[in-house]
Amino acid sequence: MRRYEGRRVLVTGAGSGIGQGIALRLLDEGAQLVAADIDAAGLAATADKAGDVGDRLRTVEVNIADPVSVQAATGDALEFLGGLDVLVNAAGILRPARTHEMPLEVWNQVITVNLTGTFLVTQCALPALIDSGHGVVVNLSSTAAFQAAPYLAAYAASKGGVNSFTHAIALEYAKQGLRAVNIVPAGITSGITTTSILDQPEGVDYSLFARLTGWLNGGALGSPEDIAGVVAMVASEDGRYITGTEIRVDGGALM
Repeated sequence: MRRYEGRRVLVTGAGSGIGQGIALRLLDEGAQLVAADIDAAGLAATADKAGDVGDRLRTVEVNIADPVSVQAATGDALEFLGGLDVLVNAAGILRPARTHEMPLEVWNQVITVNLTGTFLVTQCALPALIDSGHGVVVNLSSTAAFQAAPYLAAYAASKGGVNSFTHAIALEYAKQGLRAVNIVPAGITSGITTTSILDQPEGVDYSLFARLTGWLNGGALGSPEDIAGVVAMVASEDGRYITGTEIRVDGGALM
C-alpha cells in the first residue's frame, strides 16, 4: 500500500524502537518524512534502514524537553516538508523507581519528556496541521496509564496526561479538520523496555515485565512493527472517522 504518497509527516523518537518502526513504515508507504530524535546515532541508523528513499527523508536532532530545541527542529521540519499532514509523538522515557524513594528530578524528567514534550511539539506543529485541513496527531500512550504497575508512578501519570491532552485537542480543533488519537501499546521490544522496564528495583516477588505483556503468544512482547501498522492505518484516510480515543495494541494485556 502507498497510502502516504504526497503526505508530509513528522515523527519524534524516530531514532529507535516504536518511533523508528513508525518512520520506516510510513516511508515505505510513500511519505515525505522528518525523523526527529535526541540521538544522532539512532537517526543515522534509521536513515540507513530506510535505504534509498530519494529526497523523502530528513533527520533532525531535537530535545523535546527543551522549547528552544523544539521550535528550531519543528521549523526545520516544516521548511523541508512545506507543511504538515501527520505528527506522531513517539519520543518518551521510562525511569522505574519505588515511589517513596523517587528523586524529584526523576519525576520531573519523566513528566517533562513524556507529557510536556508531547505538548511542546504538538503546539509548534498545530498551525501547519490545521492549515492542511486534515491534520492528524498520533500520540503514544501506554497500558501503564490504565493498569496499575509498581514503580511506574511517574510514567503512568505522564501517559495518563497524554491521554487527556489528546482528547482535549481532538475536541478543540475538530471543526478545523484535525484528528487526534492515542495508541496504547503494552510491552514492546524496544529500547525503552529493554533498558528501563527490565531494570526494576530489587526485592520484588513478581515480575513487572509480566504486568506489561499481553496474552497472545504466551505473553511475548510485541514489536515496533505491530504498532507501526496500526499508526499507518489510523493516520491515513482509512482512519478518517477515528478521533479523540485510544486504540489498544497490547496483545490483550488490558482484557
